[in-house]
Amino acid sequence: MINLNDTMMSIDDILLLLEEVLRKDETFIIPSGVIYDYGTAGFRTTANLLPPVAFRMGILATMGSSSLGKTVGCMITASHNPANDNGIKLVDPMGEVMDVKWEKYANQLANLNDDDISQSIRDLISKESLDFKKFADSNIVIAMDTRPSCTQLASAFVKGAELFGGKVVDHGRMTTPMLHYIVRCINDSSYGTPTKHGYLEKFTKAFASIVSRNSESVKTVYDPYIVIDCANGVGAEIISLLNVPLIHMNLINIGEGELNTNCGADHVKQKQIPPENYREGTHIKHCSLDGDADRLVYYYHDIEGKFHLVDGDKISCLLATFIIELLREESIDRLTVGVVQTAYANGSSTKFLRSIQSLNVELTKTGVKHLHHKAIEFDIGIYFEANGHGTVIFSDNAINEIKDKERLRCIYELVNQTIGDAISDLLLVEAVLSIKNLSISQWDSMYDDLPSRQLKVKVKDRHIIKVNDNETRCLSPSGVQIVIDKLISDTTNGRSFIRPSGTEDVVRVYAEAATQIEADDLALSVAEAVYRLADGRGTLPIIHSYGSLVT
Repeated sequence: MINLNDTMMSIDDILLLLEEVLRKDETFIIPSGVIYDYGTAGFRTTANLLPPVAFRMGILATMGSSSLGKTVGCMITASHNPANDNGIKLVDPMGEVMDVKWEKYANQLANLNDDDISQSIRDLISKESLDFKKFADSNIVIAMDTRPSCTQLASAFVKGAELFGGKVVDHGRMTTPMLHYIVRCINDSSYGTPTKHGYLEKFTKAFASIVSRNSESVKTVYDPYIVIDCANGVGAEIISLLNVPLIHMNLINIGEGELNTNCGADHVKQKQIPPENYREGTHIKHCSLDGDADRLVYYYHDIEGKFHLVDGDKISCLLATFIIELLREESIDRLTVGVVQTAYANGSSTKFLRSIQSLNVELTKTGVKHLHHKAIEFDIGIYFEANGHGTVIFSDNAINEIKDKERLRCIYELVNQTIGDAISDLLLVEAVLSIKNLSISQWDSMYDDLPSRQLKVKVKDRHIIKVNDNETRCLSPSGVQIVIDKLISDTTNGRSFIRPSGTEDVVRVYAEAATQIEADDLALSVAEAVYRLADGRGTLPIIHSYGSLVT
């Protein structure tokens, strides 16, 4: 690492070293024809395309930390994607996703020709009025999931950061939410201790506190036994360290198979089938995490053998009803409470939530950063995507109001305020089910989901698809929405929308209706319209009888 305080080095000297690195190490040269896009989950693509981006993000993180005067983070993960993919996500000081302004800098830096990078860095330093000598005060923490490519990408990131004087602390393998937690704690010591042990202690203590008042009551319905599918990811390592009362956990898919393959939250949600190594049996409570443990979905089979998915929508509804009940019990009516959903939320869940007095329901664009930003507009903001990614956020006003209300305070302490956290959310869900003495089937019966179907259509260029702010309407190509509206009007309880993928030339189709057959027909018809009007490629998607998709 270069010590800028102990040398007479100038920015010119460092940029000359940067140019020398790019000349000597082909690993850090941007491949010809590749365009990188910093989406809601950071940069995410095939792992072998990411070393040059990781190197450049190390440089950017150093400048970002210097600009803010705070520690920032970097997570190496592709979450629920296959093992041969990977990603790079930068984390802001309070554990939140990176600011939009710096996202633009990230995209610019990642896509520059090597010959232009030095001038671009000069321009950024000038625009942000950065003091080059203070780069040596930059602090970055980095962590990774279990992908084989993580070590190489982390090494590239560290090399870029240290070239510009940044100090990097490598926390090794941990979940994405844990890394966000650690970044928050470093910058806000009141939130917790910035270590793996500190994370485990904070949430297990809160869980023990919230269920302790309920431990003496007779449980006739709630079942503390749960089978947890860890997606062969890093979540297994963390959950195995949990030491909590009440819950009896049986872990499956803990690393013996391939990451996110035939297992994990995305597999269960998208295909609506159980994972490999699923334990057969009636009403046995199961849940699945994804590869980096930021998504959580539940599921079970009923007495007739029917598979039931209990997804992020029902987690939102469970938590919203419980929090509203507690606020009423404590006669607290000065706090605003809201649930934030995306267009992927099942229509029945939205209807259910809107029936709850004093609860606001908002719809926003897909992506955790959009839900998070909308949720902080409330004193208590609850957001979960249908895929199981979400959390509950408490404002300073809410924290002050509930500080003497034990259960409400424990809920605040039990949720990861920084980002959706499957492990924290699992503990919260189990605490609520225990207190309300609910079985998974009783929870599931809060409302009946409308049958739905999701498909993907390959297209020549996803960028021609333009949608409105909450992604419920297609604005272009011309004529697509007219066809979708006609198909919806011909379907009982029909609803459908399309949106372009953020990472590949694919258009995602969502459809729901009164019956599964009608939902399938609507999804296929909308997919055909997209294929025809948006320059489709390959073959149209088909649907197999047990819910698995071939696209």
